[in-house]
Amino acid sequence: MANRGPSYGLSREVQQKIDRQYDPELEQLLVRWMVGQCGEDIPQPAPGRDGFQQWLKDGTVLCRLINSLYPRGQAPVAKIQASSMAFRQMEQISQFLQAAERYGIAATDIFQTVDLWEGKNMACVQRTLMNLGSLAVAKGDGLFVGDPNWFPK
Repeated sequence: MANRGPSYGLSREVQQKIDRQYDPELEQLLVRWMVGQCGEDIPQPAPGRDGFQQWLKDGTVLCRLINSLYPRGQAPVAKIQASSMAFRQMEQISQFLQAAERYGIAATDIFQTVDLWEGKNMACVQRTLMNLGSLAVAKGDGLFVGDPNWFPK
């Protein structure tokens, strides 16, 4: 977490409760889908919550994912570039979130940029990606890549 010391008391209990909601099996399913959807040229993340967070943190994988769900030439994120600068990474995450909302994900089902960037609530990131996968399957426009049974209808 960015520039924060250890938490104590109630804030620590709340963070531990949030951390327990993270599902490692769901992480594997999401990674499999995202790599298949975006193309095999994206690197695989290190296993575990921290590896998943680092993989998504700069926003490039997320932007490639949302672009892959649109027909060629209609991609919502025009410029995707890896960057080590925090504000650029957060900007790309924000572009993904805006595009996901336009795609049809309810605003209440979308994580906040800091949930991912600081790793505060990776379970919420997982839920947003599951909702995105479910919606992509439900649209039935032929742009979804993967097993439709991975996602609830």
